[in-house]
Amino acid sequence: MKYVLVTGGVVSGLGKGVTASSIGVLMKACGLRVTSIKIDPYLNMDAGTMSPFEHGEVFVLDDGGEADLDLGNYERFLDITLTKDNNITTGKMYSYVIERERRGDYLGKTVQVVPHITDAIQDWIQRVAHLPVDGKAGVPDVCVIELGGTIGDIESMPFIEALRQFQFRVGPGNLCNVHVSLVPVIGVVGEQKTKPTQHSVQVLRSLGLNPNLLACRCANPLEASVRDKLALFTQVEPHCVLTMHDVSNIWRVPGLMESQGAHHTICKVLGLSGSDKLDLSLWKANIADRWDSLTEPIKIALIGKYTGLSDAYLSVVKSLQHACMEARLKLVLSWVESNDLEESTATSQPEAYAASWAKLKEADGILVPGGFGGRGVEGKILAANYARTNKKPYLGICLGMQIAVIEFARNVLGMREANSTEFAAATPSPVVVFMPEISTTHKGGTMRLGSRKTVLQTVSCTSAKLYQSEMYIYERHRHRYEVNPDVVQQIEDAGMQFVGRDETGERMEILELVDNPSDHPYYVAAQYHPEYKSRPGKPSPLFLGFVLASGNRLGGYLRSRAIPKSPAKGPPPS
Repeated sequence: MKYVLVTGGVVSGLGKGVTASSIGVLMKACGLRVTSIKIDPYLNMDAGTMSPFEHGEVFVLDDGGEADLDLGNYERFLDITLTKDNNITTGKMYSYVIERERRGDYLGKTVQVVPHITDAIQDWIQRVAHLPVDGKAGVPDVCVIELGGTIGDIESMPFIEALRQFQFRVGPGNLCNVHVSLVPVIGVVGEQKTKPTQHSVQVLRSLGLNPNLLACRCANPLEASVRDKLALFTQVEPHCVLTMHDVSNIWRVPGLMESQGAHHTICKVLGLSGSDKLDLSLWKANIADRWDSLTEPIKIALIGKYTGLSDAYLSVVKSLQHACMEARLKLVLSWVESNDLEESTATSQPEAYAASWAKLKEADGILVPGGFGGRGVEGKILAANYARTNKKPYLGICLGMQIAVIEFARNVLGMREANSTEFAAATPSPVVVFMPEISTTHKGGTMRLGSRKTVLQTVSCTSAKLYQSEMYIYERHRHRYEVNPDVVQQIEDAGMQFVGRDETGERMEILELVDNPSDHPYYVAAQYHPEYKSRPGKPSPLFLGFVLASGNRLGGYLRSRAIPKSPAKGPPPS
């Protein structure tokens, strides 16, 4: 097993995740099988209980793991399926060691960070690195490990020490360290400054790790003199100082690294063959170049409550991008804070209210993603109503599906006080209710999570044609509330059909507005999160349908896919 360790210095948010994913793309293009591990030094067991404002979106895996958003980058870039064990946190490691201590595994010993925590980290990495994630049997060739945070952070010290020891455990020629750092430009002179990276590498080396490559983040390509200076003061070869300047899209990063011979250097350090046969032509043509070549615009309004941080909806945005590449449409994304659509904002902030409604009305399609809590819900309900009554393509995800049900119940069924018990526990018309099997005392890891089967109720629905399935599909879930089964028949009688349900038939999974379907181009919502399985070149079917409808292209596409094909009769995804 060969390991590539990606560390970061100076500041966080430099793009370690994209760098690690791009290294994986290079290794995969060399004919190697790749897996990934993300280390997050926070004390949380996982990312599931954190606000999106704290750490971006929570990425859900097939096995129900709630993980850091970088695992989404790995899955999308490498087309692999990871597990919860591919995300290591301080909380997991301490919990694991303390549980062993209570069981008596360390009987007679004083349990300490070194060696017990550090040994547990190394054991975990080795165990997980040997698990296949690409659907094939056998052990992967390369494991890319990303250490979150910044070198020198106190919370990451146990992991740094574990990785220092790990390089000796695996032996020479089996671990390559790529250090991502910042080369800023200070003042109007425009001079690229090397001192932050020098100090970052100095700290890294003082902790026992020596970088084999430097990935220098900068606005513009590194000057030759700057590259030589960095090589001199950080003790790496000049050709191992990579310029990671801003590019037109993140899918160009693998090509940027390839052009500087990063794959040759990594393979040389690790003693791997295959770097001479690397071929990124399909990646460039089908992904990186295609995205930049799109010209026909399509405007999508994303109605959310965390719009101040785009990473809160990272997978949703990526899914829209994947769908737009497939549909040959250029994405123009309008962020709409759902609060600003509410009547109360009309008096308190009339300018924000007018601007938000203008964005909504100008959009070609309206998307309401998932979320928790009551803030901004009424604005989302207004957006769903506008989409339904004005024949704007609508895609609702998780909460977005529940919002569509609440809006329909209020304005079509006449249940003026229809609501979810999440937002109004005493509502007389609870059309969305808390799922009975969910814990009411613990939040972490207690939702309905991971890959679940959705049984399609009819082959004539839009969803079946998009998925090309006549029986069932598997998608990832993350929710505590569901459509109240007691109101399903009443809703369906009024023209909104639940075309996808769980295996019991009691839990609603997909809804479509099918009463006079020719009157509405696309009104679809899902309880699951289709964005988590979207990939470049393999967009989520519901997102693709939404984008095509927003671009007035769905009709022709569906006519070419009129007869769904049965899915493979096999076990569910692992």
